[in-house]
Amino acid sequence: MTVMEKRLDRQILALAPEPAFRAPPANLEAEQALLGAILVNNDAFDRVSDFLKPDHFAEELHRRIYETAGQLIRAGKIATPVTLKTFLGEQDLGGMTIPQYLARLAAEATTIINAVDYGRAVHDLAVRRELIHIGEEVVNTAYDASVDSSPRMQIEEAERKLYAIAETGRYDGGFQRFSEALARAVDMAAKAWEREGGLSGVSTGLHDLDRMMGGLQPSDLVIVAGRPGMGKTALATNIAFNIAKNYRFELRPDGSHETVNGGVVGFFSLEMSSEQLATRIIAEQAQVPGYKIRRGDISESEFHRITAAAREMQAIPFYIDHTGGISIAQLTARARRLKRQRGLDLLVVDYLQLLSGSKSRSENRVQELTEITTGMKALAKELNVPIVALSQLSRQVESRDDKRPQLSDLRESGSIEQDADVVIFVYREEYYLNSKKPPEGTAEFQEWQQKAALAHGRAEVIIGKQRHGPTGTVELAFEGEYTRFSDLAQEDHLPARM
Repeated sequence: MTVMEKRLDRQILALAPEPAFRAPPANLEAEQALLGAILVNNDAFDRVSDFLKPDHFAEELHRRIYETAGQLIRAGKIATPVTLKTFLGEQDLGGMTIPQYLARLAAEATTIINAVDYGRAVHDLAVRRELIHIGEEVVNTAYDASVDSSPRMQIEEAERKLYAIAETGRYDGGFQRFSEALARAVDMAAKAWEREGGLSGVSTGLHDLDRMMGGLQPSDLVIVAGRPGMGKTALATNIAFNIAKNYRFELRPDGSHETVNGGVVGFFSLEMSSEQLATRIIAEQAQVPGYKIRRGDISESEFHRITAAAREMQAIPFYIDHTGGISIAQLTARARRLKRQRGLDLLVVDYLQLLSGSKSRSENRVQELTEITTGMKALAKELNVPIVALSQLSRQVESRDDKRPQLSDLRESGSIEQDADVVIFVYREEYYLNSKKPPEGTAEFQEWQQKAALAHGRAEVIIGKQRHGPTGTVELAFEGEYTRFSDLAQEDHLPARM
């Protein structure tokens, strides 16, 4: 580099502005005004405590004042400069003591009418500071990422934190007039009356089941449980595909889609790959046994049915995530993303026990499953869609003579029964009869043959719990080679015999 070039570089550096160091956004005056209002009239605390937490204050002393005042008020005591100073200790505030500072806050307080506005200002600035913190963390983690940390994991963690901010401390909750809830209930009834099938929820495509449940209701957590081999995955897959296949929508004025029939489906397949799940659905729709599709042992007509079914299936809004071993936090983040990007009317999780909690692994499995079911119910309410989650049953079913499952058979945690709005059990007598076939030619074989003939191709869906409807049993037809459930042809539904 020449002397001239060095001189030019120095001149450029001298002209460049010095980097500005920005302080995180805060409004200490709003914090002081709010605390003063609380000290003058404790009713101001009740107006903001629903959404405002001590951590939302930028100044550490303000956090302590707000937290201590809250503890006193909740204990039925009065929070004033006199009662608070005992709990805050001694601290030099630049020539002012804490008792003097509290007295000044109360003396300069404005009316409590503005308390909510001040509280919202403090809350919003706290959210901005948290966003800045997350942004810095994302940048630093991306620079200093470890070998075993993938970008996808970092994205999911950032999404989780962003949604945690969005949902924590919201100030749009609280009590509402009963008339508002009443209007929404009447609107729901009107839509059910207009909708095909007259259902308030999303139709499962199985009419007998819909009659018992009124369809799958928004914000409901529906547990489908059964022992291995009963067909719970097949039932969930059939319902999910029926809903996606019947999807119809109308355009809103803002260009978004409003579902009028069927729905957009998200399917978390934690046990099977997306290819295995697709093979099951193709087998069901094309009526070609799945084992023949996997072996390639199919005729020309079967191949044409498969390709026709595949063409029809390509257009339906059915989205599969087959990542194994994800946590409830990851599932929540991905479901929110799907709702935002594609829309969502039904979420299916296959199955519950393959999810992990987001807390420390030292906790026992019962606590972990409680966190999972609580999180899933909260997600159903937040997204306002039904969530169908599959669950295993304990082995105690096998030790009973009557192997029909009960609520007490739900595996690992009572939280499944507690958090679920609907619990459905899938039971097939045929499965157990086939495993107990006696030798041919005996009296037991003739009795078994009669029972097997009655149970062949039949399945029972037992509604063990339903918050807004009856419990009972629905009989369905089950075609094992196609893993397909359908309505059973009842005697009173058949055409009249000549």
